Amino acid sequence: MSYFETEHICGRPLGLRFDKNTGDLYIADAYYGLMKVGPQGGLATSLATEAEGVPLRFTNDVDIDTEGNLYFTDSSTNFQRSLKHPHFAMLNIYAFRMKGIVLPSVKNDEFHSVGTLVLSGEASGRVLKYNLATKETTVLMRNVQFPNGISLSKDASLFVFSEGMNGRVRKYWLKGVKAGTSEILAILPGFPDNVRVNGNGDFWVAIHCRRYVYSYLNALYPKMRKVILKIPTRIQCMFHIGGRFHAVVVKYSPEGKLLRILEDSEGKVVRAV
Repeated sequence: MSYFETEHICGRPLGLRFDKNTGDLYIADAYYGLMKVGPQGGLATSLATEAEGVPLRFTNDVDIDTEGNLYFTDSSTNFQRSLKHPHFAMLNIYAFRMKGIVLPSVKNDEFHSVGTLVLSGEASGRVLKYNLATKETTVLMRNVQFPNGISLSKDASLFVFSEGMNGRVRKYWLKGVKAGTSEILAILPGFPDNVRVNGNGDFWVAIHCRRYVYSYLNALYPKMRKVILKIPTRIQCMFHIGGRFHAVVVKYSPEGKLLRILEDSEGKVVRAV
């Protein structure tokens, strides 16, 4: 039995953050939502599984400030990471059928849900805040295309998060005259996953693959997505149209200035990050 067949039972942690003051470990689990493990270890306890009555269906990453607030992403309110989940599997299939899309055949259920979510351009993701004192979950942004990695700035005046489908990093202001608003920090040469701040306040962004022919056409002609999703082939093959996977890591200043690029252009040492 493969891990993909059991991860909806065991859980799939996608984001981890330690509270430096308490030693608690906070977990963004794709299936079980926001969770916590104490400094002594043991079983994780659940913190949040829904927001505004809508379940957390694809919790992806988390960060914590010094005031007891957790900021995290929920990549989709319609699709789960894997169709193996007994409840969300039918929701995934139903959502696509409502759009007139027949799911293509794939080798494993990981891509059956994640891949179709990415290819569809579906925008139901959310960025949220959880307050440890009040135990309240607040939706900060909604209707986002696959929000992924998230990281507070060095001074915690804002956070940045990856938009996995759009190939962008966006920043959301928490303090100051712009509080409650967001803007694009950077448009990336590929599709981002996690983002982390360093000691100087700059942001490192992991890009799992560059933009290729398929991604350009998909962006220019959104209606192509529905057609492509009907093709009876493995979804993984779609991502290889026009080039091979290779890893890219980029560093940006808080103002969005590109500072550094680390890239394995041939994909021989590192194919993905």
